[in-house]
Amino acid sequence: MRIRDALESDAEALADVTGRPADVLVDTIHDRTVRVATDGRDGDEIDGFVAFDVRAGTVHVTDLAGTPPALERLIEEPKRFAKREGMDVEAVVVDGEKRRSDALEDAGFAAAGSGPRFEGRSTTRFRLERDE
Repeated sequence: MRIRDALESDAEALADVTGRPADVLVDTIHDRTVRVATDGRDGDEIDGFVAFDVRAGTVHVTDLAGTPPALERLIEEPKRFAKREGMDVEAVVVDGEKRRSDALEDAGFAAAGSGPRFEGRSTTRFRLERDE
């Protein structure tokens, strides 16, 4: 598995993963740090991605999707950035999205209470303090 910066040409593949329009994902690629995990085989198939940015001195994971092995590798990207910059990391996961919440917990994040509602669904906020 290889981790690389997302390219505008990845937008269609990311749209397939998320169910969102490709033009929305082009904007995400332009506005945030986005990394993709590829299978490393011919064709460079995308196995997952993470998008993150910094607001109010905290690294915010704004999108996280993929296979369990890809999620494990991808979550290290915002963690590494946050450690280098001396920041905490936060992510919000829709309740019931076990793959994402498990990946965050396995990476050392702890549930930190309710997050904002997302499309009418409740969420949980996960946080990784900089000391961890």
